[in-house]
Amino acid sequence: MKKYINKLFVLGSLLFLAASCETEGQLTTLATVTFPSAIEVSSSTIVLKEDTSDQSALLVSWPKVTYPIAAPVTYAIQFDLPTDITGTEAWAKAKRVDVGEDVLSKSFTSFELNKIATDLGLKPNVAGDLVIRVESSMDHRIYSDPVTIKVTPYLKTVVIGEIYMPGSYQGWAVETAAALTEIQLQVYQGYMTLPDGAGPGFKLNKGRNWAQFFGAGATNADMKNMSDTDFTLPGAGSYQIKANLNTLKWSATPYSWGIVGTSQAGGWDNSTPMSYDHQTKTWKVTANLTTGALKFRLNNSWTINYGPADPSTNTINLDNGGAYDIPEAGLYEVTFKINEVDPVTNGYPKTATCTIVKK
Repeated sequence: MKKYINKLFVLGSLLFLAASCETEGQLTTLATVTFPSAIEVSSSTIVLKEDTSDQSALLVSWPKVTYPIAAPVTYAIQFDLPTDITGTEAWAKAKRVDVGEDVLSKSFTSFELNKIATDLGLKPNVAGDLVIRVESSMDHRIYSDPVTIKVTPYLKTVVIGEIYMPGSYQGWAVETAAALTEIQLQVYQGYMTLPDGAGPGFKLNKGRNWAQFFGAGATNADMKNMSDTDFTLPGAGSYQIKANLNTLKWSATPYSWGIVGTSQAGGWDNSTPMSYDHQTKTWKVTANLTTGALKFRLNNSWTINYGPADPSTNTINLDNGGAYDIPEAGLYEVTFKINEVDPVTNGYPKTATCTIVKK
């Protein structure tokens, strides 16, 4: 009798599990999911040039992958050498680039593709093969069929130059103007703050003198040698300035570090923006703070933020959940200094430094 009851229990359990699978829907891991068609590349033969390093060199696109469950699908792209995509260690050395949820294409600049190619071992000025595949993931990962492209990388030049930005914001004194640092060959980047009430005009000078400068050309974004027409900024605020002497184009992107936390007016939702002191290359703000927490983030967003791993020091760490404690309400001067060589291609440094001083 006991043996018979045990058999009934096992049979009942199996029937329950089967019913549960039917009511809860099919698990995606039990379903066959594939790329419906091949991925596409904008070119199969690419010769990279340093003087066009910030221009698009490759566009990879792919079809939407459909899983049985309606949810966002995350995509990534892998690059590897043909010799490293087979065997037990297949794709283990691949360069992986996260793309995001439900995004069906990714563009790579010459600089980005050159770094991938040289990191994988392709020699400068010699054509070599790269294999590309797209990764799709929800509860498990699947991969597209690979495609092969031929890439000729360039040898990156060591860059150490600067150009300068005299303008209304600092009285047109080229000797003390903001410097834009060379981050790629003939591509310069820097930061500045246009105060309220200051004029928006500026020039871009090759040296700390007026021997050679650039002003606006056919449009405000065009750089023209020795033009008397000023470039203009869109309004008061802090900006990341980029100037490309290869293409004779420049851009200004709103860009500001700020303090965030319960010690400042915006709490955890809105940052208090800091201004950039271009002479000391330091972000600063003087603000009334209350008792509470304080840390730093970029552009009023949590995408890039810094907090102290050790609040007893002035070192702050990328993506750290810690915060400083402001023990007493009052007027404070807060500074933030970071070595932003080229955030787009190199990312943000692991640490920065700060000071918090009660006035």
